[in-house]
Order: sequence, then structure tokens, then C-alpha cells
Amino acid sequence: MPATDPSGEVPARTKRADALRNKQTLLTAAASVFVTSGIDAPIREIAARAGVGVGTIYRHFPTRADLVVAVYRHQVEACAEAGPSLLAGADSPFAALRQWVDLFVDFLVTKHGLANALQSDNSGFDALHAYFLDRLVPVCAQLLDAAADAGEIRPGTHAYELMRGIGNLCIGRDSDPRYDPRRLVDLLLKGLRRPQPA
Repeated sequence: MPATDPSGEVPARTKRADALRNKQTLLTAAASVFVTSGIDAPIREIAARAGVGVGTIYRHFPTRADLVVAVYRHQVEACAEAGPSLLAGADSPFAALRQWVDLFVDFLVTKHGLANALQSDNSGFDALHAYFLDRLVPVCAQLLDAAADAGEIRPGTHAYELMRGIGNLCIGRDSDPRYDPRRLVDLLLKGLRRPQPA
């Protein structure tokens, strides 16, 4: 039960924390729906996943573009924060890299609809893309370096190069249900492995 002030009101700090939690829940639900149903998924599907009314979503995000940009930023932060956590908790640096790439692929599936959602706002898209690179390239580099230092992958793979390759493999997933980019991304990751002695 949150503490109340003498007037019986919940303090503003608690309200802000609750609002932030609710917004994070909405963004997580929207990201999940965008991955499975595409960026044009009905708002009611996102509301149902988050356990809120449609009006709550529109109160936080008045337009679909607002929601998509917020999901994009939310996923970038989740990917950036996941790298060090995965590295600390996984069985090996390569296992951490593989888990991080799975998160990155989920993010890319959402990202591919971003340009359409922003329509003609190229400057907005460019700023978000720069933010994405600034946050995620160092995280991917840290994972690659750890896997190379552990002797699990060949050294010399650049983070930007790997991320760009994965991004290219994810193009077309929305328009062709027969295409599963994860299978090819898995082959790409296997190609990084250093051959183990017999």
C-alpha cells in the first residue's frame, strides 16, 4: 500500500513511478505484438497484451508513430542493457552473444516498420538511427571481444559489420512468411566459430 500524505493523496513520486511502470509495460507489450503481428497490428491487440484499455495507450502515445518511436527507443535500451547482463550470466561469451543477437533480431523486426511509421520525417529517422548505433555497436563489440578472447570465435569481426549483416538478413521477413531470418542468422553465427581441435 503506497504511503499517503495527511490529505489522503498518494505522493506524486509514487504516482510518477506507477506511471513509468505502466508505460514500460505498454512498450514491452507493443514490442512483443510488433514482433509477432507487424508494426500495423491493431492497437486493441497491444492493449489486450498489456492488460489496459485502448484509451490508455492513446493517452501515452497519441499517434502510432509516437508509439513506434517509443518502442524503438525502449528496445534499443533493452538491447544495450542486456549485453553486460548476458555476458555476466551466460555459460560462455559465445552463448551471451547468441542470446543478445536473438534480442537484436526482435528489435530489427520492429525497426523495419519505423521508416513507414515516420513517413516523411527523414531527420527523425536519421537521429534515431544514430542513437541506435551509438548505443548498440559498443555492446556488440564487447560481446565479440569477449568471445574472441575466450577463443570461441575468430578474432577480427567488427560489431558494425556483424549488425549490418544481421540487419540485411532480416529484410523481407514481413512480406514473405516462408522466410525465417533466424535460421540464416544462426548459420552466420556458426560461421564465426573458431574450429575446435579434434
